[in-house]
This record gives sequence, C-alpha cells and structure tokens, in this order.
Amino acid sequence: MKLVVPELNDMWFRERLLGDTATMSYNKKWGGTISFPEERWQDWYRRWIANAETDRFYRYLADEKGAFVGEVAYHWDEDTHAYLADVVIMAQYRGNGYGTGALRLLCEAAKRNGLKALHDTIAVDNPSLSIFIKEGFREEYRTEEYIMVKKDLQGTFSGTVDFGDT
Repeated sequence: MKLVVPELNDMWFRERLLGDTATMSYNKKWGGTISFPEERWQDWYRRWIANAETDRFYRYLADEKGAFVGEVAYHWDEDTHAYLADVVIMAQYRGNGYGTGALRLLCEAAKRNGLKALHDTIAVDNPSLSIFIKEGFREEYRTEEYIMVKKDLQGTFSGTVDFGDT
C-alpha cells in the first residue's frame, strides 16, 4: 500500500468515502455520513492539497493495485493546540491491515514533515482505538464521548514505507 496525492478529479472517492453509511458508522454520534458534493471539491482541494502548508496533510491510501481504499490526513487544531490525525478506511476493506498500514504511513509522513507528535480524538465505542494503541499511541485523557490519544514521533520506524508522491 502507498499514499497518493489525489488529483482534483479524484475527489469522487472522497465523496463516496464520506457518504458511505457503513464506512462512516464510527461518526454516528456526530452526524454519520458527510456530504461532499462536487461543487465543494475545488475549494476543498485548494485548501487541503494544492495550497496546503505545514498545518495540513492529506493523501489517499491505495492498495497494491493502485485502487483507493481510504484516506489519511492530519491538521493543526486550534482548540486542542495539537496536530490531529485522521484515518478512514472504506468499510469493505477493513480487517485487512489497511488501517494499521495507513496509520504507520501517516506517522512517518508527519515525522518527515517535522511534526513532533500526532494526536487523535477517538469515540469511546470506536474499535479503531486498538490500532492506535498497537501503533504506539497512548491515552492522554478521556471524556464520556471520546479518548484523546497521542504518539510522540521522536522514535524510529521499522519496515518499508512507500510515500508515493508525498
């Protein structure tokens, strides 16, 4: 698997990903699916990819054949004063190691881009928490709704990572 910088005309995948009920089931407490119609693609693409600065990173995750299976991102969050990670794998591809691989690739990209740590807020009932813990994130605190996790990116990474066009 590898990270791919999507083209503007590839935003169809993000629309499908965010609009898929099974994929977005983890987001049920916050509204579930997210509308991402074509008329929003260009502005979003400009902010997140074409003119992204160090406070934003966004890539698709592609499988061995080049098919898109998910997305990874991080961004600076003013409320938490931290870089928050985002990994979403299409429901039909879950359980095949893509989430773990995506999180590893995202952490390595963040480290290469100079970040010292990545955080994420994970719903208390989201099973992906186990992947974050397995990949070296630790719980910082929890509320009734979510768990804040953090990974220091100072250490070394094992294995081979393919950043594609990063």
